[in-house]
Amino acid sequence: MTATAQRWTPPVQAWTPPLDSGALHDLLERVRTWQPFDGCALLGDVAAALDDVPPPEEGTAQLAERLRGHLARLVTIAVASEAGQDTTASAARVTGRTLQTEPWPRERRAATAHLRRLGWTANELHDRLAAIRCLKEAA
Repeated sequence: MTATAQRWTPPVQAWTPPLDSGALHDLLERVRTWQPFDGCALLGDVAAALDDVPPPEEGTAQLAERLRGHLARLVTIAVASEAGQDTTASAARVTGRTLQTEPWPRERRAATAHLRRLGWTANELHDRLAAIRCLKEAA
């Protein structure tokens, strides 16, 4: 006669996924379009924006869009790394968000000034995030 041991199995709830199919699709699209932070590209664009000779008029809007992208990544890094406790980084983050939403000026001098503010703010936020070790410095 062989004895069989009875196993006790507690009731288990059925697993439910954390996201529905629509949310998973949105997440997948965000991952596909994600661009990593490129510190060398940032510094190159900052140098072009802050150079003594402004960039040609036809290249100004594209440079501004790249700087807005850099600022968006830096602001996201600042928020994710809780750099808000640093007053300089927090002020640069707020300025960066403000500059991102401002419309592009039509007049050449105003556009150049806006481009320089974008470059200055991106550089300042990058330097501060590197100083408080939320970001590695670019070469």
